[in-house]
Amino acid sequence: MRLRLLLLLALCGAGPTAAARSLSLRGSWRIRSGNGSLELPGRVPGCVHSALFQRGLIQDPYYRFNDLKYRWISLDNWTYSKKFQIPFNISKWQKVNLIFEGVDTVAKILLNSVPIGKTDNMFKRYSFDITTVVRNVNSLELRFQSPVLYAAQRSKAHTSYWVPPDCPPPVQKGQCHVNFIRKEQSSFSWDWGPSFPTQGIWKDVRIEAYNICHLNFFTFSPIYDNHTQGWNLEIESSFDVVSPKPISGQVIVAIPKLQTQQTYSIELQPGERIVELFVKINKNATVETWWPHGHGNQTGYNMTVLFKLDGGLSIEKSAKVYFRTVELIEESIEGSQGLSFYFKINGLPIFLKGSNWIPADSFQDRVTSDLLRLLLQSAVDANMNTLRVWGGGIYEQDEFYRLCDELGIMVWQDFMFACALYPTDQGFLDSVRTEVAHQIRRLKSHPSIIIWGGNNENEAALMMNWFNIHTSELHTYINDYVVLYVKNIRQIVLARDKTRPFIISSPTNGAESIEEGWLSANPYDKNFGDVHFYDYSNDCWNWKIFPKARFVSEYGYQSWPSFSTLEKVSSEKDWSYNSEFSLHRQHHAGGNNEMLLQIGFHFKLPKNTDPLQTFKDTIYLTQVMQAQCVKIETEFYRRSRSEIVDGKGHTMGALYWQLNDIWQAPSWASLEYGGKWKMLHYFARHFFAPLLPVGFEDQDAFFIYGVSDLHSDCKATLTVRVHTWSSLEPLCSSETERFVMEAGKAVLLYKEQVPALLGRCGNCTRQSCVVSFYLSTDNQLVSPTNHHFLSSLNETVGLQKAHITANISQQGDTFVFDLETSAVAPFVWLDVGSIPGRFSDNGFLMTEKTRTILFYPWKPTSKSELEQSFHVTSLTDTY
Repeated sequence: MRLRLLLLLALCGAGPTAAARSLSLRGSWRIRSGNGSLELPGRVPGCVHSALFQRGLIQDPYYRFNDLKYRWISLDNWTYSKKFQIPFNISKWQKVNLIFEGVDTVAKILLNSVPIGKTDNMFKRYSFDITTVVRNVNSLELRFQSPVLYAAQRSKAHTSYWVPPDCPPPVQKGQCHVNFIRKEQSSFSWDWGPSFPTQGIWKDVRIEAYNICHLNFFTFSPIYDNHTQGWNLEIESSFDVVSPKPISGQVIVAIPKLQTQQTYSIELQPGERIVELFVKINKNATVETWWPHGHGNQTGYNMTVLFKLDGGLSIEKSAKVYFRTVELIEESIEGSQGLSFYFKINGLPIFLKGSNWIPADSFQDRVTSDLLRLLLQSAVDANMNTLRVWGGGIYEQDEFYRLCDELGIMVWQDFMFACALYPTDQGFLDSVRTEVAHQIRRLKSHPSIIIWGGNNENEAALMMNWFNIHTSELHTYINDYVVLYVKNIRQIVLARDKTRPFIISSPTNGAESIEEGWLSANPYDKNFGDVHFYDYSNDCWNWKIFPKARFVSEYGYQSWPSFSTLEKVSSEKDWSYNSEFSLHRQHHAGGNNEMLLQIGFHFKLPKNTDPLQTFKDTIYLTQVMQAQCVKIETEFYRRSRSEIVDGKGHTMGALYWQLNDIWQAPSWASLEYGGKWKMLHYFARHFFAPLLPVGFEDQDAFFIYGVSDLHSDCKATLTVRVHTWSSLEPLCSSETERFVMEAGKAVLLYKEQVPALLGRCGNCTRQSCVVSFYLSTDNQLVSPTNHHFLSSLNETVGLQKAHITANISQQGDTFVFDLETSAVAPFVWLDVGSIPGRFSDNGFLMTEKTRTILFYPWKPTSKSELEQSFHVTSLTDTY
């Protein structure tokens, strides 16, 4: 949300003096190393690594092994400095503040050689009173301490007991004691990312000068009153009154499109003052609610709030207001133990479909609005309605949440604690309390945020004893957990935001965890809350290995990014699956072998005599495997929404791990670093479709469920076809009678014994045939065509090497790829290298001779450029 402060207004009788003056200190600064041997220009917002790279003093930090080569940067103590002149007469202002929206992370701040404060929390906003220190010409200095050395010092100083973990696993090549510093936890490394503990001023910095009084912040919450069946708005404004006597005046709140305008009288006493206003929305106005993507519009209303105070002082704020309700429903379910766990938006139960969000870059100054829009639009284009902002990264920038509001993406917002225990000394708790209060104030006006989560996996870490804590000492850590997340974070959330639910952890058993004293004996209980599930050793084509849980907020499989993405950060000697580079880039222990294991269950491993081609084929197969694994798992969760089997089911959320990448490496992501779609992302577009048929087998019987996220019932028909691998003509096709597809349900539509199905279709075996199926409705809505493999693809009979050609033409800004194939082709992958854009479909099973696919470029390109870059691969090309 952009709240623009219109600092326009004048003081009566004081000439043209404005109510406040603001001076941004963004832009050009000087940076020097600890011993002064290196000095260079830098940008704010920015960090040391970016400054060194921009000056050509280091290579791309992501190139090859540079994450190890450049460790010295984060181990040094850097200083940021700036000389600046105040463009207005500083003596005419009663109060002057220096404000940092974000400092990364540990720094001493000096203005004109006078120490004015310290920072030690990347997630806090800092405001320093510099009224007595500021001059017309000033020098400002931030003396940073190495975050790595600071974290080690804080850990060493915590002598009363051990706070694990000390260090990340060696495969992550990271730094230690990240739980002792309030900084992006993954900046010390993670199993999908490098270790780049940055230093710098990562958000806005400015000077604010004012007289009489100043508006420090402004936030609001729309609230629905069930009793009156009307909407209200709670507005909270914080003032710093520097006048020695009280100030009175009026506040006018206007939302023109809702025919709402209200005026309030206020009196502000000297000092820090909070003004709370309660606005009743006009009952005669029709309030259109904000809906998640796929469920309705994202209607918002322009609001202005004008403070008209004594002496002609006026301050105006404008904002966009969205109205929506969110409930987390935990109630008993007939025929099942435990409780439900699902979300109602505006009273409607909604299945949450989406993924998990990690920081889009190790260097936040590289995360532009354009990049955020590209990644978030890609989520929406894949039929997602939810992203979980994971607790080991950052509270995202304002633009991220503004785009989520606009695009209809629900946000599960973690607080920034992940996979660790944390100290609870008073200094740490005070810092966290300020951080949490600031972030709630900053973010709570966004309708996209539907839940606050206290941490990532820390309930599980403690109760499943990840850190091998002796039973006799467990009570100490349980007490710390309750102090940090319940008595501090939860208390602040409940006091400051009554409009959305809060859960302590993810995974958690929700209400059951609370019942058990905030920590559950088994946080992975499928009868309660949400679960995280990973299994890399069992065959992912076997849906029976997946948990029939209430909500699955993390699950996934790794793959490698495409060769065009890797090529930018590697050299020729790196281009093999077992190269030193490939092993270095894999931060998940055994990950490269786990991918080969999963591939080997159903596909032939490539055996090309050309080592580079073998590497490219292996990359392709990891993406095929990942896409197919996550498809099977997600479809299992979607078809489990309406049923209880052996007490389990009513699954109402599937958020796979993970959406985006932080660098060019193997990971669980479906979008590569920079935004290129992996095969998984194209598959997600299908498996998250609002209307979907899901096929699976059980004891030699073939089932098809229909899954609907639609708001109304519709009449539909299911078409089932059988193809042989050796022919482009379908062997047989059948259509069901029309049936009513119920809104918001998953129901069984079709069941047939596999031998009967094959017998009906003539000369067919499991190895020689494949089944495809789709739904169509009266009003022409057609589901994606889904398919079911009757055998592993390394056992197929009749599959021939397909020769696929493409004729490329242009239609406006879109390019048309007319494909023709000589044979049935599984997992057809169209690639245009580094040309940014996406296809309308990819990774598909081609069972017909011709098919038209569109390419949507993200930057201008040409037909000839696409023809030169174009390459097509299907499964038999890897044999």
